[in-house]
Amino acid sequence: MLRLFRFYRRQFRLRARRQWLLARAIRRRRALAAVADRTAAIRPDDILLFMVMRNEAVRLPYFLDYYRNMGIRHFLVVDNGSEDGGRDYLRTQPDVSLWLTRASYKESRFGMDWLNWLLRKHGSGHWCLTVDPDEFLIYPHCDTRPLLALTDWLDASAARSFSAMLLDMYPKGSLHEQPYRSGQNPFEIARWFDPANYSIRKNGAYGNLWIQGGVRGRVFFHDDPENGPALNKIPLVRWERWYAYASSTHMLLPRSLNLVYDEDGGEKASGCLLHAKFLSTFVEKSAEELTRRQHYADSHEYKAYHDALQGGPEFWCEHSCELHDWHQLEELGLISTGNWA
Repeated sequence: MLRLFRFYRRQFRLRARRQWLLARAIRRRRALAAVADRTAAIRPDDILLFMVMRNEAVRLPYFLDYYRNMGIRHFLVVDNGSEDGGRDYLRTQPDVSLWLTRASYKESRFGMDWLNWLLRKHGSGHWCLTVDPDEFLIYPHCDTRPLLALTDWLDASAARSFSAMLLDMYPKGSLHEQPYRSGQNPFEIARWFDPANYSIRKNGAYGNLWIQGGVRGRVFFHDDPENGPALNKIPLVRWERWYAYASSTHMLLPRSLNLVYDEDGGEKASGCLLHAKFLSTFVEKSAEELTRRQHYADSHEYKAYHDALQGGPEFWCEHSCELHDWHQLEELGLISTGNWA
């Protein structure tokens, strides 16, 4: 009886939390001003991409081409007051709908209120991919099968969400040795990753897995691993109007969307988000974000970056692996094909 009471109490709290998140998203929509609204062109079967950005112009050409080639048909982007020309570039792209806001990124729950609104308004009934401008999805068979093949299989499997661990990529040598240029594949430079050094635990309240470690744990948070950034993501979801991201793309409500793993000894299909944060642009970006203090925990993460960068840290180590393909990541246990043959 006590266990049943606790179950219903938890369900009530999570339902109340989801309603609160949706109410916030509806209120915060007033902060968004349409710059180029092309959402009328979205077709019923289109896979959509949602993103918040600020001063990411140098990344945009390759980012758009990467996801277009994967099968994304429309990009819905919130620009948080960019000053580098990125907004003007996106305004000219025929498959991009763009909104501008100069409101506080921090007070919008780090952009998630804005994204929850756009997902609710435009994403319902679609497979929606929510990523940052430096995140690149890789999944089993991505070299031969478009994203639509994955979402069709997920539909046939009655799966509503797909997980992808954030895999930090980095160069061999100093960040300054290989300047990143617009339109370049970032993984020509950031070709290395940590194959191990990850911790994983289960979040009892939301049911999602919590993953930490990798190169950021090794280089920036070696003395404080529990406060290192979370690497678990659920970026791909067949969206419905009553869904909401609860904490970045780390976890969602309803709670069942977070059960992207098998607790009975099997494996569910999963991917990785290749994280191209550590390029020559990172030093300037981290200094900007530390000054703005618009990130989680008063930009604690960016303070760790800034402090470590003063000493010119070496990301590469003797255990680093050079990225080849998704098969390599499967062999290392970082992604899984599940039963998707």
